[in-house]
Amino acid sequence: MQRIALFLLVTCSLSACADARQPWVELAGHRYTVELAKDDAERARGLMFRDAMAADRGMLFIHDVQEPQAYWMKNTKIPLDILYFDNDRKLVSQQRDVPPCSLGDGCPPYPSNAPARYVLELNAGQAEKLKLQDGAVLTFAPSIPQAK
Repeated sequence: MQRIALFLLVTCSLSACADARQPWVELAGHRYTVELAKDDAERARGLMFRDAMAADRGMLFIHDVQEPQAYWMKNTKIPLDILYFDNDRKLVSQQRDVPPCSLGDGCPPYPSNAPARYVLELNAGQAEKLKLQDGAVLTFAPSIPQAK
């Protein structure tokens, strides 16, 4: 019996059970496993230098305060949808199908149209696939810090 329990524990830790511990968000009925960018250094690096990202993955940027945001694609190799959410995790602005940029500091900014606290980057085309409209609510895994 102990061997079975040990086997299940090891199997779970090496398989999908490990995914349950990773941060996730849900949007329009779809769950995405996300990397978190919670400080200036993590937000500055973002998804730079990545060659690809799985369709069910993304990056969630958490800002200290809700205010107008602007993101750019400096050294980003994959096209993205950049989705801006307010303190209540409601979608307030979208930048869809943003192309990669290799111009360094010459890359253009992609601003929010309203103050935002959270920014979710997904592969380009996800917003269209989900038929996202402003006001859509982003749900967080319990492990993700929320606005106070």
